[in-house]
Amino acid sequence: MKFAGLAARKVAAFGASAAVLAALTAGLVASPAQAATATKGGPKVSATAPKATPSKYEGSCPVKVNFSAKIKVPVKGKTELAYRWLHGDGSKSKVKVIKLKGKGVKTVTVKQSITFKDDVKGWEAVQVLGPKKYTSKKGYFSVSCEKPAEEPKGDDWRTHLDVTVSAHAWASPSSYVGPCTPGDKIDFVGLIKVDRPSWVKYRWVLNGDVVDYGKVKVYDARKVGFGISPRHSGRGWAQLEVFGPDNASSNRAYYKVWCKDPAPAPVTKVSAISLVTATNHDGCKVGAHATVNATGSAKVQLTWSVNGMSVSKDEIAFYGAGSKTVALSELPLKGDAVKGGTVTLTVTGPNNGDTITQSYAACNVPAPASTPSATPSA
Repeated sequence: MKFAGLAARKVAAFGASAAVLAALTAGLVASPAQAATATKGGPKVSATAPKATPSKYEGSCPVKVNFSAKIKVPVKGKTELAYRWLHGDGSKSKVKVIKLKGKGVKTVTVKQSITFKDDVKGWEAVQVLGPKKYTSKKGYFSVSCEKPAEEPKGDDWRTHLDVTVSAHAWASPSSYVGPCTPGDKIDFVGLIKVDRPSWVKYRWVLNGDVVDYGKVKVYDARKVGFGISPRHSGRGWAQLEVFGPDNASSNRAYYKVWCKDPAPAPVTKVSAISLVTATNHDGCKVGAHATVNATGSAKVQLTWSVNGMSVSKDEIAFYGAGSKTVALSELPLKGDAVKGGTVTLTVTGPNNGDTITQSYAACNVPAPASTPSATPSA
């Protein structure tokens, strides 16, 4: 099998012994499908198959391959998660312990990186040892190292059939200030130029690690790129490397990131001013008007009260900072209210409220007409 044929190189990449190599080769020939295993009973623990980035690499070596997996573990109070990595050559990593606390099921992402110098086809798995034993499914990956062509000696080794390639790179933007949330913040763009149409193999190196690669047809010039979404402030560089049909490296495109929380949105405040009352002596009524202010967009509730009793409610909307005049329609006065009193306006916004009160004058109620008295007879 081709997979088994690469076992020796894979084991060499991991540094396994000859005995492990023999056992691995035999296992590869049998190629049993691995099923996830877990201890029955008790809290349920699970782990995803490790994901390799990149999962299928072709290019110049050495190359770093990153692996990640997610482990779900029930937590009640203080819990220790113990796990280790299982390698395709039969070896195992050291046991690592993560202390958890709280309540409920927690998801923990575990990571590791391995640098390969030769062709490899293999797998990685995660084995949970505590609080319950569980082994994930295998996550497969492959590395195919592009061997650089040996350049002939002398000055006249290139011919008219050889392709000349150049590369240039830049960051857009090269400096970012703002919230570090998911989504591309820095984009790297590379320009590949050739002197005649050709398929070009390339890869991106970010701060020394290969993060992207590909193969494109370039007729004269073509742009390639990738983006990053930093979660922390920092600075670094990216470089575009071409390794076929010619070898070329771009300049280093430098970038810097300052993670800064956005300024809090302004809080809208409302207020009531300039309350004016008016007593209508014709029919003994009282009315009022006032000015309502808002420092931003808001819906404002209005409540009018006469002598402490609510008599009218309304709502007005502001679509930005401003002022509006509001009015209380004339209301007839009865009982002691005809002798004068107070009008109150209460305004309530999304973040605060305000109240203003003003007195009103008593009604001038005309005295009842006198009834003529009867004249006594002589």
